[in-house]
Amino acid sequence: MAEGFARAYGSDVLSVQSAGLAPALGVVPLTHRVMIEKNIDLGDCYPKELSHVDGPIDLVVNMSGHDLPAHIGTQVEVWDIHDPIGRSDEVFRQVRDEIEHRVMELIERLRARKPAGSEAIPGMTQSARSKVDTRRRPTRQ
Repeated sequence: MAEGFARAYGSDVLSVQSAGLAPALGVVPLTHRVMIEKNIDLGDCYPKELSHVDGPIDLVVNMSGHDLPAHIGTQVEVWDIHDPIGRSDEVFRQVRDEIEHRVMELIERLRARKPAGSEAIPGMTQSARSKVDTRRRPTRQ
């Protein structure tokens, strides 16, 4: 759920990979259903082990309720989120909404730290950025 929300709402400030200490075999259908209610399709997301995370990591959000291995070596934020597996649809929705709220708080914190003018188009050079009309004037004919 967190990966789905982060991809949908925060792609301008983060790149997300979801992994776990003891991942399930698959995403339960109820997770897909409650996320679709928020217009978020989890698509081909699947549970992965922590060892399958690519590249350097700036932040780990731990929702497992367990301590992470000492070798993580990066900032860890712990979210006390109850596991809804085996519970009712309503519990899944409550957990979904709590995760959505936490993800949005994280995204807002990251956006607040983002330097002004950094919302440039990826790959655009500084000289090209300086030529972008941010006042939305009509183009010449």
